Order: sequence, then structure tokens, then C-alpha cells
Amino acid sequence: MMSFSASIIALPGKLAISAFLSILLISSCSDPATVGLELAPGNNQIGVFYKDFNLNAQVVLLDSFNTVNSGLLIVGNEEDEFFGKTESIGYSRMFFDGAAEKPLASAILDSMFFNMEVVSVNGSNLDRPKRYTVHRLTEPLLDTLYYNFDALSFEENPFASINFTFNEEKDTILRLPIIKEFQEEFFGKLKVGRASEFENLFTFRQYFPGFAIKSRTGDNTTIGVDLGGNTGIAVFYHYEGDTVSKRFNVNTFSSRSFNGIKSNRTGTPTGVVTESGKSYDVGSIVGMKSTLAMAIRVDTSPIDAFLDTLSGVIFNQVVLSIGEIESQDVNNNPITGMVMVYVNRENKPLTSSINGAPLYVQTDGQPQVIFDQNGNKVPNNIFLSAAILSYDPATKKFQTRITSHVNAIFRGQLQRQDWLLYGNTPQTERDDFKRSLRQFKVNQNKINVQVIYSKSR
Repeated sequence: MMSFSASIIALPGKLAISAFLSILLISSCSDPATVGLELAPGNNQIGVFYKDFNLNAQVVLLDSFNTVNSGLLIVGNEEDEFFGKTESIGYSRMFFDGAAEKPLASAILDSMFFNMEVVSVNGSNLDRPKRYTVHRLTEPLLDTLYYNFDALSFEENPFASINFTFNEEKDTILRLPIIKEFQEEFFGKLKVGRASEFENLFTFRQYFPGFAIKSRTGDNTTIGVDLGGNTGIAVFYHYEGDTVSKRFNVNTFSSRSFNGIKSNRTGTPTGVVTESGKSYDVGSIVGMKSTLAMAIRVDTSPIDAFLDTLSGVIFNQVVLSIGEIESQDVNNNPITGMVMVYVNRENKPLTSSINGAPLYVQTDGQPQVIFDQNGNKVPNNIFLSAAILSYDPATKKFQTRITSHVNAIFRGQLQRQDWLLYGNTPQTERDDFKRSLRQFKVNQNKINVQVIYSKSR
């Protein structure tokens, strides 16, 4: 590990510190015990010091997590030299309004489409067509929990499909033509008095358990399909003599759904990752991938090693920096933000003694410890005030300040813990780590802590 220092211009007070910060980037290497110059020798001034050190990391495949009703169907097929081949299939039931007008026996079918409201697109070569297919389930989607590695069986041949080129379009409704055989069958059962399948949701779901949406191998793109009134089957029909078509919707409003992942990491650095919850050393490069549930564990023991060399200091600023990340396609956006979860050796979150909730590194300026019902100091675990590692596209780095956190460890208020980086932030309404296949990779030597601290002379 290297330490860095900068000479300080002999200016009083805040001007000296400001001058120090302005030349920090051109600082030279030095031993941390000797860095810093007195601002005014012989007076009770402050010496400002700088330390830079790395943290080691491993990858962890998290335990399977619940993806039911995450709000989006994640549909993607990606291949990467580090993560291998990853496919995400979205599964959902369907819904219709029982009070809506249904076509009579004399109705004439005009057209039928399967609409998909695409609200996010992430991937490569978006100037080339991407293919999506919709398949009828052959088993019901039950009122139970489904996890990211679960799957349901469906018909091999799709009833709707499309080739679509996104280019710069990331928010659109795709209109997939439905094959003629399915149209005739579906419309025939929908007509009043023809069959019982549309009497209510229960009889309908016995007939049509739901659907699965797939993407094409090799497309290297993932979309997020919003569930609700704009995703589902649109039926257009008329009666003899009509000039305007009527419409009947069977959509995904209030419909149970989940996302299932298939992963083949054979021959990649993460091919050794076989057991969930276990830390794996995969070499100099580590990475995270959403919904696959591959995360990064950070060994924070170098923080203890550094703090053990200090006494009587004040921390002016401590920054955790991850990156630059490894290069990826301009349209293959990385995870946008992460929190740091305290974990034990088995990568299980450490929890609060007050409410059993996971413990997170708290952001600067927030209490790092609080009092429990017995008056004992315990770690603060409020998710809304968790420190956020935010991604900056300009620098290709994740960064956050952890000054208050390190100060609490130094003062003995907190016990240092290792962290699990998790791809979610308090600002998002839902867990982003379950709503995409976003990823990033980084060299371990770019997981870095930069410390500026002062010591009275």
C-alpha cells in the first residue's frame, strides 16, 4: 500500500487546508508517520495528512431471492467473458375486467396484438434488431413465492413475436403480431355464450395460465417490461355495418409475476462460483450482476490496520472509491448505486438488536450509533440514511464519503465489519438489484480509501 503527502503552503486557517486540497492530486509518496508540515512551526497549528490504501474483494452468489411482483418483467439474453451466459425470462398471469363488454357471437375479429410496454433498454448493438417471443404457460403461476432461479414450463412455439431495433428509443410500446391459430381460438372463447373460459378470472386462468417472454440468444440486450394496462393482449373487433372497431383488453394489471434466471458460467472466472453465500477469489477482477445476484464482498481489515497507527487525530474527509470500472458498451449501463451491508463470515447480513433489520454503513453527518431500549449504544440501521456508492459516468467511478463511519470506528463506537455491496439505494421505490441484468467489473486495486486527517501539534 502506498501513502501520499503534499506540502502545505504556510497560510493560516482554512486557506491552508484549501491550498492543501488543491494540490492533493500531485502529492508525493511518503510514510504516513511523517507526512504533513506544520502550518506555522512553533505555534499550535494543525498538521494535515493524507493516506491512500486499497481494500481487497471477493465475489458472492447471494442466496436465491424472491422476484415475485417486482414491478417489471426482466427479459434479456447476455453473454460476458466474466459472468458467462445469463438469460432472464419474465413470467406473468393475465387479467381482464369482468364487467367489460365482451364481443357477441356475431362479432367479427379485426386484429389481435400482444403489447409490451418497454420502460428500459440496456445492452449492446442497439442499432441491430432484437427478437422477443411470447409463449403460453403450460403450468399455472401459483400463489406462492418464486425465486430468481425458478422457472415454469411453456409452449415451445410462441403465439406472438417481433424483431425490433431500438436505436436511441428506450421507452416504447412494442406491438407483437399474434399468430392466426391463436387469434381464432382466443376470440372464439371470448365471444359471449360460446364458452365458459371468460366467465371469471378463475376459469380464464385454467384455460390460459399466463405467459413467458423470452429474448434471442446472442442479442446481448435486456429490457424491462412494465406490468399493467399497457402490457397484454388487445383484441379489436366489429359488427356488420360498424365503421369503428371495438376493443377488449386482457392485460397484466394486478397480475402475479416473477423473473427467472438461467446462468452458465462454465469457462469463465466466475465458473468456480458454485455455492450461494460463499466468498470466492476469482482473481484481480471482481464484478456484480443484478438479478443473477452476484455481489461483491469487501474486506475492510485494512481500515483497522491504518487506524492502529494513529492517535489523537481528526478525520476531515474519508472517501471510498471504486473504479474506474472495466470498459463496457456505451448502452450497457452499469449498476447506478449501491449500499454497504455489514456481513458476517458466511455473508449473512448483520442485524440490529433493536428491530432485526440489516445494518448499513450510514452516510456522513448521520448518527452512526443510537441507543437501544436499555441505553446501550448500537449501530444505526436506518436504510433511508445509508451511505450510497453513486456511479459517475464521467469518471466511471463509484464514490461515497465514509468520514463519520471511520471516525466512529476510531472512537470505539463501532466495531469494524466487512461489507457486502448491494445494488440498491434508498431513493428507489423498489429493489433495483432485482429489476435488471445491469453489471460492472472492476480491478481490485481500484477499490480504494482516501483519508485526509488532522493532528494538533
